[in-house]
Amino acid sequence: MAEKTLIIGNEKVHQKIERIAYEIVEHNFDEKELVLVGIAKRGYLFAELVFNEVKKIGKQDVSLESIALDKDNVFDANGINYSGELNALNGKTVIVIDDVLNSGVTLMYAVRHLLGAQIKKMNTAVLVDRRHRNFPIRADFAGLTLSTTLQEHIAVEFTNEEVNVYLV
Repeated sequence: MAEKTLIIGNEKVHQKIERIAYEIVEHNFDEKELVLVGIAKRGYLFAELVFNEVKKIGKQDVSLESIALDKDNVFDANGINYSGELNALNGKTVIVIDDVLNSGVTLMYAVRHLLGAQIKKMNTAVLVDRRHRNFPIRADFAGLTLSTTLQEHIAVEFTNEEVNVYLV
């Protein structure tokens, strides 16, 4: 197994989640409803944590959905699985959430699919932004921006009640 170095421990991760939740609420203070869409699997686990914080601090109605992508079949009807109804997003503010933003391909395909609805506003949130873009997409809310080499890997591990971020 490759050696891994702890970058952010559980306590700091939860501080970043709380800060991201506050930023989302403040950025959308005039919205009545927010829809958080977590990208399966780890992005959805991160989205659940953000969702719980937004519910605590915000006055908006907030809901949580998931989207799963088969990156080899994103243009096939079976390549993207959204847990909700796209029509239900019409006129709403959507926050697309993933654990790590690297090349941008995952966020790009998720956003592309969700734009099948007439969304009022869309933002993105990630725990770690690596800034190795291949697509013109950015994180509006990021817990940590990290410069890494292309050979390095960021692993977000969710175990029991803990979340830790490692450089592998």
